[in-house]
Amino acid sequence: MGSAVSEKQRIMPRLAEIRKTAAYYLTQPVVRLLAKTPITPSAITWFGFLLAAGAAALIITEHLFAAGFVVLVAGFFDILDGALARRTNQTTRFGAVLDSTLDRLSEAVLLLGIIVLYVRGGFIVGILLAGVALPSSLLVSYIRARAESLGLECEVGLFTRAERTIVLALGLLLSQIDYAFLVIALAIIVVFSFFTIGQRLIYVWQQTKTR
Repeated sequence: MGSAVSEKQRIMPRLAEIRKTAAYYLTQPVVRLLAKTPITPSAITWFGFLLAAGAAALIITEHLFAAGFVVLVAGFFDILDGALARRTNQTTRFGAVLDSTLDRLSEAVLLLGIIVLYVRGGFIVGILLAGVALPSSLLVSYIRARAESLGLECEVGLFTRAERTIVLALGLLLSQIDYAFLVIALAIIVVFSFFTIGQRLIYVWQQTKTR
């Protein structure tokens, strides 16, 4: 049992490293170009949020395929701002807070857009799934923020914002084939968000036992 727990502890930080490496290779070509312009990381952050708000408007108006594409682009900008800040030495504490705040608002706006879509269609299951996905997604991020404010590490987790963004975008894109794909995507987000909440709570609890 002890070896199984220790193996999980080794795997979870490894996932965080894989995400960082993938984000690095995805963003560097664009970051190198942006670094030569007067565009600031905060401007990128705001633009990413506006894209998410635009995707929510597309969802409400039932342009789900277009919304899925915009969600992917917004997700790219979500990792681009931090990469640009590090490249140009413009990292600030306020910039980090602004980025986290707008990230949470972006997720909330998208899921609220889906709730509005389903309320208009009277689809109770969809309303419930999107309604549960909203707080569970925010809790995943909140636990990390709260843990790190206490000086604890919490970069672990199977299903972070990146995975949620990809699954939601795929659900929207595939809804062009069948609306059921968006429902499946929401169900995946709910289940794995709660799983990740459990992962992070256990990881933080294990650290508190040794401090």
